[in-house]
Amino acid sequence: MELSTDAGRLTVITGPSGVGKGSLVRELLKSHPQIWLSISATTREPRVGEIEGKDYFFLQKDRFLQLVSDGGFLEWADFAGNSYGTPRKPVLDHLSQGQPVLLEIELEGARQIRKNSPDSFHIFLAPPSFEELENRIRGRETDSDEAIQKRLFRAREELNAKDEFDAVIINDDLQDACYQVEELMGFTTKKEGL
Repeated sequence: MELSTDAGRLTVITGPSGVGKGSLVRELLKSHPQIWLSISATTREPRVGEIEGKDYFFLQKDRFLQLVSDGGFLEWADFAGNSYGTPRKPVLDHLSQGQPVLLEIELEGARQIRKNSPDSFHIFLAPPSFEELENRIRGRETDSDEAIQKRLFRAREELNAKDEFDAVIINDDLQDACYQVEELMGFTTKKEGL
């Protein structure tokens, strides 16, 4: 089933782990509560402070695979030993109601969405440098060294794919990056100092 975005606009934000996608999205939603943020499903364990149905839908692997089989995801991928996916029905419902929909997903998922919805808008969030990205990932102190190495390896692959996107934003300053995303999503805002 092809995604229709005639009523609402579908925007996809992708970038390597640790680049600040979550922080940027939180800032964006504070200023623009009309944006509907799709909640992904995952097979990974919740991190401290994460809430079921708000941060993710935490699923057992067998339930996740059943949804894949039933066509319940717009996109899904395995990443760092876990599965992630975007539930199909809520996204389509919000788009059909004319609401802007934002997906914060990994590279494989963004590629799947591009195939299903060529008129969606894709933003790649990049770090100021690879060294800064590594510092951010290690600074989280949520992953084992093995998981960190997997994330860093994957980050190099993702950074090489940034030219596939409609826009690339360097997340050196969160407020500036947020302003750039607001402009790309068509929100009229006045930048301080102008």
